[in-house]
Amino acid sequence: MEHLKVTLSITSPDECDILIALLSGIGYDGFEEEEGHLLAYIAQTAFSEDELAEVTTSRGITYTTELIAAQNWNALWESNFEPVVVDGFCTIRAHFHDMEIATPYDIMITPKMSFGTGHHATTQLMMQFMKDIDLKDKTVLDFGTGTGVLAILAEMLGAADILAIDNDEWSVINTLENIERNSCNKITVMQGSLEIADDFQPGIILANINRHILLQYMPMLYAKLATQGTLLMSGLLTDDREIIMEAALEAGFKYNGLREQANWIALIMEK
Repeated sequence: MEHLKVTLSITSPDECDILIALLSGIGYDGFEEEEGHLLAYIAQTAFSEDELAEVTTSRGITYTTELIAAQNWNALWESNFEPVVVDGFCTIRAHFHDMEIATPYDIMITPKMSFGTGHHATTQLMMQFMKDIDLKDKTVLDFGTGTGVLAILAEMLGAADILAIDNDEWSVINTLENIERNSCNKITVMQGSLEIADDFQPGIILANINRHILLQYMPMLYAKLATQGTLLMSGLLTDDREIIMEAALEAGFKYNGLREQANWIALIMEK
């Protein structure tokens, strides 16, 4: 599967964060920050010049595109993927990192083309919330699993039954590789969106995805969550807080907390 690398001009870190959020919502699945530029990656078949123009033109952002091969993407990940330690709680590393582990949990991730290496603030915020809630023997749905990193952590924290779903085929393949690498046996992986979960009614839903998808599926998330269940969601900028809170409360959720890091937020809601 060939990808396009889109190089966008940026002028500030805040502008970069906003671009990542907007581009994630239209299919971009990998990002790198350079001085004065953001590199964004998207499958060639998913690329739309019109959608990219909607994001960039009004902001005065220029860009160039370059076709790259899938194997170059993988080499790029390996050359840039450094271990991450989240809150003294969890280490996220690749299989080729030979290091001493000083945290209770150690997750090995080979990210390839999928989002979720632990570097991004949203993944770290989700993990910080997971550290503070009881997952032992719980049923968990990981909506938009990416690399499977949150599903893997959920199993490590004692969850009994985990369903990890993603509508991207490459994410599903990558998640299967990563759960095998971490010797997980309580995670089922399926390709598709929330509708494929059928009668699966989790006590905890993890949704590190993006604002547009969360807004679209908020009523269904509420309906699917078990009574007295917990929804953890991120992929959200601080500016998204009001609209997401309004949609969640309207769906029936009760607010239970917020975390913030580098202009990104995560919310915890209860049913």
